[in-house]
Amino acid sequence: MKNIVVLGCGLVGRVMAEDLSQNHNVTSVDISQDNLDKIRSKKVDKICKDVSDAKILNYIIKDFDLVVGALPGFMGHETMKRVIMAKKNIVDISFYPEDPFTLDKLAKENNVVAVMDCGVAPGMGNIIFSHHDKSMEITDYECLVGGLPKKREWPFEYQAVFSPIDVIEEYIRPARYVQNKSLVIKEALSDTELVDFDEIGTLESWNSDGLRTLIQTMSHVPNMIEKTLRYPGCVEYLKVLRECGYFSYDPVQIKGNSIRPIDLTAKLLFPKWQMKEGDEDFTVMRIKISGKEGGKDRQYTYTLLDRYQNNTISMARTTGFTCTSVVNLILENKFSQTGISPPEFLGDHFDYINSYLKERNVIYKVSKK
Repeated sequence: MKNIVVLGCGLVGRVMAEDLSQNHNVTSVDISQDNLDKIRSKKVDKICKDVSDAKILNYIIKDFDLVVGALPGFMGHETMKRVIMAKKNIVDISFYPEDPFTLDKLAKENNVVAVMDCGVAPGMGNIIFSHHDKSMEITDYECLVGGLPKKREWPFEYQAVFSPIDVIEEYIRPARYVQNKSLVIKEALSDTELVDFDEIGTLESWNSDGLRTLIQTMSHVPNMIEKTLRYPGCVEYLKVLRECGYFSYDPVQIKGNSIRPIDLTAKLLFPKWQMKEGDEDFTVMRIKISGKEGGKDRQYTYTLLDRYQNNTISMARTTGFTCTSVVNLILENKFSQTGISPPEFLGDHFDYINSYLKERNVIYKVSKK
């Protein structure tokens, strides 16, 4: 058994700690004792500390074999840097906005395996993509993905698994995609389309910055795009809030106090977006990969429809179990590439990761034509 520390005990971090505790010694760390108290497994040890303090972080992680990062995005990059400097392997889901490859040299110098963006999308989508890149001349990659509440409540018809600021970041960060080998940059929430899904019905897709490292690592593929899914009508509300400045990071003065609008917005929206006890959700994803295989035109379509089950929300399952599969892959010495590894570097291990997910009833259906 290996010793693993999970930094962050939110909805996803908690599920990962419980999953890993089946076969390893696991410690969960969070600034909130309330979050730690929600862990159901008695096998998980708990530490209530603020790991944004470098000294506390270094002291906590010094005796562990591997670190799992499940912190908010704004903490992710600096935390990964500190973990690398402490010479600890790390698998991370924080989806931080900074360029991860700025840490590549540092990770290699410290002989550290550092896998980032290891969730569902980015994450499993990248792994599927690179899995087919080994045997195909891919011309088109499209990923449509979203995590949505089963119960639709006005006005947003949405609930957040991740920290509110991380969710809002999706609505303001410029969306990048690749068209005819050229990088296209559009504002988030642009190019909305209505898309039909079996068992779900019609959802609304819009441009988000989900390709991330794929723009660099898969630059030989001429067309790549990822779009986020929400219930129809949600985007219009978000655009109104954004255009009115509610998502701005620029401080405003109110009665002598300097306040960032995004902090106020996150504070107000979190109670409305928060997953409450008994709330159910689902994760839907459709990936289309087209190109030439064996000299013939080929298209693979992967579909995921995962629902709340075993008293566990779907987005935590689909994100968390992808991450924990990679943790086990590293601990079993099946992946030992030092440096920064985005999930598309794990394409050779698709079968291992997919089997791990199947064992936990996260099923990716595939068809080809």
